[in-house]
Amino acid sequence: MARLLGVFRIDRGAGWAVHGVQATPAATPARFPLQSTGRALRPPADSHARGYAPMYRVSPFVRRFAWALLGGAGLATAWVNLSPGSYYDAMEYRLLDLHKPVWIAGETLVITPITVVSDLLMAFFMFFVGKELWEALVLKRGALSGRRALLPAGAVLGGCLGAVLVWLGHAALFNAEEWVSWWAGWPLPIGSEIVLGYVAGRMVFGAGHPALHLLLLISIATNILGLLTLGLAFPPADLQPLWLLLPLAAAIGVNRLFGRAVAPTASERERRRGMAIWPYMVAGALSWFGMVAAGLPGALGLLPIIPAIPHADRAFGLFAEAEEYLHDPLNRMAHLLVKPLSVVLFLFGMVQGGVDLGAFAPTTLTVLAALWLGKPAGLVLGALAAARLFRVPMPAGIRIRDLVLVAVISGIGFTAPVLAIDGALPGGAMAEAARLGLALSLLAWPAALLLKRLLAR
Repeated sequence: MARLLGVFRIDRGAGWAVHGVQATPAATPARFPLQSTGRALRPPADSHARGYAPMYRVSPFVRRFAWALLGGAGLATAWVNLSPGSYYDAMEYRLLDLHKPVWIAGETLVITPITVVSDLLMAFFMFFVGKELWEALVLKRGALSGRRALLPAGAVLGGCLGAVLVWLGHAALFNAEEWVSWWAGWPLPIGSEIVLGYVAGRMVFGAGHPALHLLLLISIATNILGLLTLGLAFPPADLQPLWLLLPLAAAIGVNRLFGRAVAPTASERERRRGMAIWPYMVAGALSWFGMVAAGLPGALGLLPIIPAIPHADRAFGLFAEAEEYLHDPLNRMAHLLVKPLSVVLFLFGMVQGGVDLGAFAPTTLTVLAALWLGKPAGLVLGALAAARLFRVPMPAGIRIRDLVLVAVISGIGFTAPVLAIDGALPGGAMAEAARLGLALSLLAWPAALLLKRLLAR
């Protein structure tokens, strides 16, 4: 297998920055100017001995997020299989049921534990991961700055296209529900799992491997793209796009009033004003309301204000532990969210992760085909095509076999696809069959571990 992959050899070079330092070939060790400032800023000690330029340490909260999500989903799965009636009664209990004004998208305002967690609380999680993607795009030596973005972008687009095409093909051939359009649900497999995918990748590659960086980039980008595609492809019948001016106005207004850089000669009062985060909280509330009123998923509601918030000058990488020492408004807001997000992900697992083990149906196989076949194949082909077309090298330390393993792990779909179920598919048996397929996609985790051994031969 390794010899076969060698046919597709692509030069490896500088690629993108790896957590604050430029990735370099193993023969030219990267320099770590912050190495002496603390354990969180040190790369793994044996990274160069392993033959790659390392990532900075990823904060351990990512793994805590994963266990919180699994804990909530595991508890919900046990509950729904032991007492399905009480589970659905609890999760779908109507806290509020009102008719909406005609100038807001949707006919009724139904608030349940599911909607509170999925549309409101998960907006903070999407803000948290969206912040990482934004920094990768705009910061000095960011992972997606300049031409560094071309190969990950090719992988993302290829993976999404492959997943959608396989979904449509499989659904057209095997969809047994005559009352459902064969193309229903096609945005569902676009998103990849972020926190569980990272834990799986860490087990496959080891801590500090640059392939983890690529995996996180792809997972975050596909999550946001999947939810955005869902909102645009399956909008409510009375979509109100004019409400999108509110997030735009909130972002521009708060940036103009509070987002200017603080001058070195500024007074203490001006410094405090420049470091305040309450204006961005107000702007975030307006942005979230505007997105929901327009008819888009509430989980995306806080993303428009991210570009308006002052940020650090340089990138340390995705979820880098080094960011704990940064005090710009964007990182301070992220610091405040770390502990609450563990609770949010546990609750999300509870309200959306209950898997009916008896719900197997053709839709289950459609989900697995899209995630396990379409997405990995499209991801690898998209990355290779981008590398050839734009003449960009593979990042240092990442070989074709690593790219294949990243593609397999990207076949795990849970958080964003589960968020998309209610909007992409009709409720009932079909939605539960899709949820079972998303849960079974976690088997890509041990499959990646096995494939790593096979590729090493």
